[in-house]
Amino acid sequence: MNEDRDLKIVFVGPPDAGKSTAIKSLSDLPPVSTDVPASDESRLTTVAMDFGEMMLEGGGVVRLYGVPGQGRFEFIWPMISDGAIGALFFLDARHPAPLQELDGYLESFADTLRSTTCLLVVTHIDQATHEYSTQRFAKHVRDRGHLMPVIEIDPRQRRDVLYALNLLLEMLGTTETGASHAA
Repeated sequence: MNEDRDLKIVFVGPPDAGKSTAIKSLSDLPPVSTDVPASDESRLTTVAMDFGEMMLEGGGVVRLYGVPGQGRFEFIWPMISDGAIGALFFLDARHPAPLQELDGYLESFADTLRSTTCLLVVTHIDQATHEYSTQRFAKHVRDRGHLMPVIEIDPRQRRDVLYALNLLLEMLGTTETGASHAA
């Protein structure tokens, strides 16, 4: 394997935004998941990290790291993000206050935002109880001094997640990776 073609991408965001699902959608190998039942509900939540790998045409690997979304795991976020060339910020539009939630992650990942190419990925916008659009999220991010494109995806759909990854890689100037697996 060509080590200079090994790319590290982190998936950042709150619980239930779709990080684990997106990694599962992309990974060519069964992903490593540390999901356990949430203490307060029957749903699962990530407690350490998710990890998957996507093989590139022509050799190389995109390593996909999902950070746990709960704030109590904030201490591990810099360790997981270290060495990443890009980050996909996930945001669940169904959250009662998604803009405020986004602000918390923008603040917590300020170093990542300064040193890494990032893309905001909004999920579940079709199920939001508020009037939100990708343009509104983009303006919110710009108003906070960040230049980050905003797109909407369904993390269950490989083609959607692959679109987000390819867009991020294009932003990085890494279009020769061949991250074009069929959906």
